Amino acid sequence: MVWKKEVHLEYLEAGADILVTSSYQATLPGFVSKGLSIEEGELLLKKSVKLAAEARDKFWDAVKSNPLRGYNRALVAASIGSYGAYLADGSEYSGYYEPDVNLEKLKDFHRRRLQVLVEAGPDLLAFETIPNKLEAQACIELLEEENIKIPSWICFSSVDGENAPSGESFQECLEIINKSNKVNAVGINCAPPHFIESLICKFKELTEKFVIVYPNSGEVWDGRAKRWLPSTCFDDDKFELFATRWHDLGASLIGGCCRTTPSTIRAISKVLKERE
Repeated sequence: MVWKKEVHLEYLEAGADILVTSSYQATLPGFVSKGLSIEEGELLLKKSVKLAAEARDKFWDAVKSNPLRGYNRALVAASIGSYGAYLADGSEYSGYYEPDVNLEKLKDFHRRRLQVLVEAGPDLLAFETIPNKLEAQACIELLEEENIKIPSWICFSSVDGENAPSGESFQECLEIINKSNKVNAVGINCAPPHFIESLICKFKELTEKFVIVYPNSGEVWDGRAKRWLPSTCFDDDKFELFATRWHDLGASLIGGCCRTTPSTIRAISKVLKERE
């Protein structure tokens, strides 16, 4: 797993202040379906946090004595992907789950993974690519039921730039999040970057929580064919330009999701830290 630590180190070198663990699609049912035991799956989840933390500590030990380089000691966010990400059928971008997928089923699906990741000691929890209000509610209730003390964020995806993938309005989705003191930030991940400006404005009207955005490159994922479709995408220069706009509109955390690279983060980090 040395190569995975090297990936984290590349992002730190590029100026990342938060490392997201490689656990987005890592689930205990998924591991079991591939022949691993529950115990082996739990160890892999914990290792995703351990690798990121080790990379962070190694990097910080090397740069902390030189503040002129402009690095911060990064935080490790444990990634918790949606139920749709586990299904790997594109439903994290449609918000459509089978009729038997209710609140309790979603909580049962997420509960043990959440417990294991928390035990591994991350600095943050990142619920990512949530497609509907029901799953957001499940995440919030789990944080309450498990009495989680670690700061967390919940990010939705969006396919129309207006609503959650399910078609539910963000006003509906954020109403339940605003009632929770367990969620510190809310936002958008893995949506096209040209949606982000208007969505920041919408979220700033709907919540007093920190707003986080980390769009993909603008390419489109075909969940059934499991491939990226040719499409117009943002290059690093555009991310650099738009990151300043997103920050000025009120986004507190800005990054990149699928099909972005360390050079994307370098461009974002450079322009934002120069302004500071």
